[in-house]
Amino acid sequence: MRYTIKQMAEMFGVTEHTLRFYTDKGLLPCERDSGNRRVFTEESVNWMQGIQCLKGCSASLEDIQEYCRLCLLEESEENLRARYAIILKQRDEAYKRIEEAKATAKYMDDKVAHYEAILAGLAPDDTNPKNWTAGKRPKH
Repeated sequence: MRYTIKQMAEMFGVTEHTLRFYTDKGLLPCERDSGNRRVFTEESVNWMQGIQCLKGCSASLEDIQEYCRLCLLEESEENLRARYAIILKQRDEAYKRIEEAKATAKYMDDKVAHYEAILAGLAPDDTNPKNWTAGKRPKH
């Protein structure tokens, strides 16, 4: 299957500019048609999935470039270990983001419970600074 730049952009929820940037940086392989327009293949789709996954872990452009560079080199144990190190680092970042998201969700759960108590008349509305007494701020 072959995809236009517009189709790829829609498929991955990115701009055409982003895809051009990735191809110009050598991160995303593409072919050219007779009109010199970028054409993407299933290989391109696989690379883009990897790029998005690394971006989702907050990988830097430099880390993504290094990973892609290593993937294109001839197989060796050194190469494999270098790619493995990048993947381990990004996995750790992904788990860190999960923990941060859990803490945020817990905070929001507490806020929801607090608002529900206020709405049910079980607690005073201490969420508005105008209702705070001198120096007393709410716990939430």
